Amino acid sequence: MPEPCSIEQAVDRVLDAIEGPIRLGLPLGLGKPNRWVNALYARLKQLPERQLTIYTALCLGRPRARQELQRRFLEPFVERVYGDYPELDFLADLHAGQLPGNVRIEQFFLEPGSLLDNPAAQQDYNSCNYSQVARDLDAKGVNLIAQLVARDPRRPRHFSLSCNPDITLDLLPLLERRRAAGERILCLAQVHEDLPYMAGTAEVPCERFDLLLREPERSTLFSVPNQPVSLQDQCIGLHASSLVRDGGTLQIGIGALGDALTAALLARQQDNDAYRAGLEALQGGRWAAQIAASGGLGPFDEGVYGCSEMFVNGLLALAEAGVLRRRVYPDLRLQQLAAAGALDGEGRPHSVQALLDAGLPARLDAATLAWLQASGLLDASPQLRGERLQLSDGRELAAALDDPRTQAALRPHLCPARGGVLLHGGFFLGPADFYRRLRDMDATRRGRFAMTGIGFVNQLYGEEALKRLQRRDARFINSAFAMTLLGAGVADQLEDGRVLSGVGGQHDFVTQAQALDGARSILLLRSWRESAGRLSSNILWSYGHVTIARHLRDLVVTEYGIADLRGRTDAEVIEALLNISDSRFQPELIEQAQRAGKLPRDFRLDPRFLDNRPERLQAVQARHPSLFDEYPLGSDFGREERDLLRALNWLKGRFKLSEALELGRAALEAPPPDDFARHLARMGLAAPDGWREELYQRLVLAGLHATIPES
Repeated sequence: MPEPCSIEQAVDRVLDAIEGPIRLGLPLGLGKPNRWVNALYARLKQLPERQLTIYTALCLGRPRARQELQRRFLEPFVERVYGDYPELDFLADLHAGQLPGNVRIEQFFLEPGSLLDNPAAQQDYNSCNYSQVARDLDAKGVNLIAQLVARDPRRPRHFSLSCNPDITLDLLPLLERRRAAGERILCLAQVHEDLPYMAGTAEVPCERFDLLLREPERSTLFSVPNQPVSLQDQCIGLHASSLVRDGGTLQIGIGALGDALTAALLARQQDNDAYRAGLEALQGGRWAAQIAASGGLGPFDEGVYGCSEMFVNGLLALAEAGVLRRRVYPDLRLQQLAAAGALDGEGRPHSVQALLDAGLPARLDAATLAWLQASGLLDASPQLRGERLQLSDGRELAAALDDPRTQAALRPHLCPARGGVLLHGGFFLGPADFYRRLRDMDATRRGRFAMTGIGFVNQLYGEEALKRLQRRDARFINSAFAMTLLGAGVADQLEDGRVLSGVGGQHDFVTQAQALDGARSILLLRSWRESAGRLSSNILWSYGHVTIARHLRDLVVTEYGIADLRGRTDAEVIEALLNISDSRFQPELIEQAQRAGKLPRDFRLDPRFLDNRPERLQAVQARHPSLFDEYPLGSDFGREERDLLRALNWLKGRFKLSEALELGRAALEAPPPDDFARHLARMGLAAPDGWREELYQRLVLAGLHATIPES
């Protein structure tokens, strides 16, 4: 058991124990012990002769506004939601360009879009597949790791890595090997009282850590509130939901597109008639063959299993609704029985005969009996006595499982298999309500969500036979912000080299989809975007960078439909993507492909795809409103805040808010202030002080007028 110490004592011990450069590995996202990291960073700023490199990803800071209207909206919301969350001091200095010369921050995934214009972050970004991060950190000589953990008084000798076993579980054995060779390496833990205790492989002995901070962390956990889901995203989610197969495997990501997919899957399960009607109105049968081949439209009778690097709020919602309910097992033999249909949804054998039909030997020997009882399929009462099977009531039976009398006698002793889980995930991050729901679960139910190392989730290597059985009919669903017309995906970097976010695990899952029988990679893409009043296509002839090479092309979904690119010729790929592109950009894209000789000069697009316009989608929404909830998974925003967020996004899409003083004409037809008195009060604009605030008031009113849904 590590000896508890204060924050400053822990800093002292690190500085005393590690000679030379400190190479600190921190979990991505939620699992950083921020207060201790701040103390270490503050000390190193005063010791310029000591070098500190921090290896991490997704450093989380409170949202900050760049314009006045955004500030007025954000500041009260941030105060309410983020409370006393301690910011990372090095992150503030990184953003300000004020890192000391003896400190470097090396990240493999950036908060999306937050550091595009930051030279230090861009230069020290490490482009690395998620599954290979532990390997690379070990090669860099990481000699210190620090992590928030959870604790359960019923498990006093253990910590749970909770939200972040992802890299830590894969890294710890590598560090132990270097320790055995004589290297000095320290591991520090701090308990956070609000982290859910995730058991299973996320649970580690306390002795794996050298230092334990005496004071547990009690501050607000960083949360990611559910964002509004646009009509564009909702249509993408509806199309993609039809490609998920009952009894299969599901991976989805965070954000509005993931929420849209979740909402559509919930509708498919809970109101199937409305779901089918809405999808028919949206698709018109255009992709019926593809859906029949790869997905389905019916409710989930068997359910799906989740295999997702990120355990997101949507996956928990799907479990609560009974969509995520197919269990997988850590034992290959058990998984073979499940795959053969011998076990029911709770893991209990349908019958002894079902076990025989799935390959269990007919002769019950000592090894087979021991395995059946250890795996939970059979209770402890049956025992072998020589060549006979004896029950607790004294009856003796033939030890032949194909004997009808033995089968009948053993039936009451059949039990659910142990170790079945609904999901394997590497890390979690989500809204505050997501953490609460996990904490409030009883341990057995929470144990169905298995947090584990990213090497298990993101790749097939190691236990490959087991993973192949578990991950049947996998649908690995990720997003891209652009596609080339030849099928390459762009998700992490601009064409000038600046990194938007990071490759993360996207490549891992795309290659898994190519390697697994029956699996598909699905890239979700908004076909067009609007910025500062300018419309542009996200399907492009070419782009200066790609995340997913075109030889890995598979399924692509936009708001206009589904493109199956696997195994297609270049001309077929181009046509399939044109079919789901926005019609305002189709002529130019066709011309570019023809100039390159990739389409014949007499090419004509099928007339069914010439009306890919937002107005058609709006008509579908008007006829099927139940499928288009703006916040399908709930919201931390109040009613007026939701209206204001919609209005501000409308303004942002059309104008540069930093030039708002020049946009007086946009507010000429704004409604009177009394129509939106509570909204203006929330923005501090109920009684504007001076002409600047009067203009801000008019802009907000114009945005509200344009975006308030009709009742």
